[in-house]
Amino acid sequence: MKAPVVFFLIAFSAAAEVRTLTLREALDIALKQNPDVVLARLDQQRARAQNTIEKDPFVPKVFAGSGAAYTNGFPMSIDGNAPAVLQAKTQMAIFNRPQSLRAAQANESARGAEIDIGLRQDEVAYRVASLFFDADQAARSLTAIELQLQSLTRVRELTAVRVSEGREVSIESSRADLKVLQAQQRQAELADSIADTETSLAQVLGFNPGDRVQPAQEDRRVTGQIDSEEAAIQQALDNSREIKRLESNLQGKNLEIKSYKAERLPKANLIAQYSLLSRFNNYDKFFPRFQRNNFELGVSFEIPILTGRSSAAYVVQAQMDVDKIRVQIGQTRGRITGDLQHAYRDIRRTESAQKLARADLDLAREQLSLDLTRYDEGQVTMAQVEASRAAEQEKWIVYYDTQHALEVARLTVLRQTGTLVASLRQ
Repeated sequence: MKAPVVFFLIAFSAAAEVRTLTLREALDIALKQNPDVVLARLDQQRARAQNTIEKDPFVPKVFAGSGAAYTNGFPMSIDGNAPAVLQAKTQMAIFNRPQSLRAAQANESARGAEIDIGLRQDEVAYRVASLFFDADQAARSLTAIELQLQSLTRVRELTAVRVSEGREVSIESSRADLKVLQAQQRQAELADSIADTETSLAQVLGFNPGDRVQPAQEDRRVTGQIDSEEAAIQQALDNSREIKRLESNLQGKNLEIKSYKAERLPKANLIAQYSLLSRFNNYDKFFPRFQRNNFELGVSFEIPILTGRSSAAYVVQAQMDVDKIRVQIGQTRGRITGDLQHAYRDIRRTESAQKLARADLDLAREQLSLDLTRYDEGQVTMAQVEASRAAEQEKWIVYYDTQHALEVARLTVLRQTGTLVASLRQ
């Protein structure tokens, strides 16, 4: 490896940082600086700027300048205006229905961009909470695997002694070696899973590449109220930002259709102008009366006669978009309903699995207590006791898996009902 590459890797590893954060701290950071949220805020600012642009024709604008010029003979006009020492003019739209509708459409787009921010924040909150629960489950399972590995290693040592003494067949030693190797493999996989989860969590929080976020030790159970399935579905349909975003798009398209149809309406603009004239342009020689200060104030009207066929084609295109959005709204409502029904089935299934895993764990603990008592009485060997300890840790891992599945199902319900962020901040 070349020296510059080595130096780069050393510098990269030195720059990487491991942060320990609580779930609420990570959530607050993610809602501020997650890349997806930041991009949504930029889109909102752009939409607001576009809204200002569309409203600009209705804002009066004043321009001042000079049209001073030397004239010999008749005072000829400059760009349609007579030569003047000072000129000032203003113009603004008084009635322009298509432009008014485009401004309303831009305002609706800004509102939709704001909904997008909330939608991205909900997604980020779900990802942060999921990664935290993933890391917590992996850490607990890793602790159980390490304890299990200690017991299996002890079993392997005791079995090897018994095989050497001729009290066990050699295959038992091979079986014990295999169990140790399996536990070591699971230990390595869990360690890699924790590293991947902490790296992914740092990326979601918008930290530098190579950084890791380690969840702080705390109670991270989901405490939000889980309503009945029917109430949750109705709440999800009412609060869904995804549906609101589609409805905002639908409203914007309807305004766009109206703006195309309004192209046939007349338009009215306010016109005002002031000119300061000078005698050196020979006005008094060619006109019976000279006036230095001149004003003009009026309204110009524009009445469309033939507007072409493009407006009708635009209406057809926009109407197709409206039909597509209506289909998407129906699809989204169906998907939300299906996702919640699936999540509630997961909750019921995992609650049942958790009860079963808990009963299995309690039985394993009772078995270990019984084996310890029998070992004191000389009825079982230490290898059997250590095997019971290893079996107990395996039951703990299964229990942690069911607990994690239940938490994820609850997160899904809270996310769909729009109460996830509030529940995580409790």
